[in-house]
Amino acid sequence: MKSRFTGLTIALAAAAGAALALAVPRAVAQTPTQAYRAPRTPDGKPNLNGMWQALNEANWDVEAHGTGPSPFPELLGALLAEPAGQGVVEGGRLPYTPEALAKKKENFAKRLTRPTSRELNETTGDPEAKCYMPGVPRATYMPFPFQIVQTPQEILIAYEFANATREIHIGRKPEAPAESWMGWSIGRWEGETLVVDVTDQIDRTWFDRAGNFHSDALHVVERYTPISADHLMYEATIEDPKVFTRPWKMSMPLYRRVEKNALFIDFKCVEYAQEFMYGHLLAR
Repeated sequence: MKSRFTGLTIALAAAAGAALALAVPRAVAQTPTQAYRAPRTPDGKPNLNGMWQALNEANWDVEAHGTGPSPFPELLGALLAEPAGQGVVEGGRLPYTPEALAKKKENFAKRLTRPTSRELNETTGDPEAKCYMPGVPRATYMPFPFQIVQTPQEILIAYEFANATREIHIGRKPEAPAESWMGWSIGRWEGETLVVDVTDQIDRTWFDRAGNFHSDALHVVERYTPISADHLMYEATIEDPKVFTRPWKMSMPLYRRVEKNALFIDFKCVEYAQEFMYGHLLAR
C-alpha cells in the first residue's frame, strides 16, 4: 500500500511539472515586454477599441487577503462572502503613513455603517455602497466590463457601474475645470502603450471594499499596453504624499469580452442605494 501511494505521488508530481513546463512559455508570451504589435486605427495608433474586464479580487482588497464571511451571514449564508485574492499591489503592502493606516482600519471597521446624517453620507462607509462613481483606478477592476471608444483626439471610457465615464484628452492638455469623481485625464502614446495622467480626483473614493483610500493629492499614472489580440496589461502608479510614504504600483491583465452577443448594459444602482442612504429620513 505504501509503494502504491508513493507511485501515485510521483505520478502527480510529474504531471504537475509537465503542466507547469507547458504553462511557462504561454505566460512569457503574454508579458508586456514581448514585441506584440496591436492592430492600428486609421491614424496609426494601437487599436484599444472594445469591451474589457478585469478578472480578479482587487475590488474586495487590492492587497493579498484571505476569504471572509458575508456582511450578514445569519441572513445570507455564503452569499456575498469575500473570495481570497493574491493582490495586485507590486511589493505586497501599501506604504501608508502611520496616521493613514489608522484611518484605513477605521474605514474598514465602519464600511457598513448606515448614514444617519449628511456628514456621515459624505465621510463614512464604502462609496460603492452609495452608488458613487468609483474613481480611478478602482473603476478598472470592479466586477463589471467597461468600453473603450478611441478617436485621434479623445478616448472615451464608459463603465457599467453607476454610468461612470471618462474623457482622455490626447495631444493637448486642457486645464481641469474642477475636481470630480473620475478626475481629469490627459493621455499620450509611448509606442504600443497608452499612458494617462489622472489628477483632480475628489478624496471620497476608495481603492476597494477594504477601506484603502487616498486624499485630494492623488496622482495616478495609468499604462494600457496590448499584449495580445484580446489582452491588455494595465498598470497604475499611485502617488499621494498625504497618505503614502512613497509611490506604489498595481498591475493586472484586462480581458476582451469576446462573446458574440456581448452588450454594454448600464448598471444604474442609484435606486438600490436610496434606502441605505436616506432611509432614516423617511416617515415611519
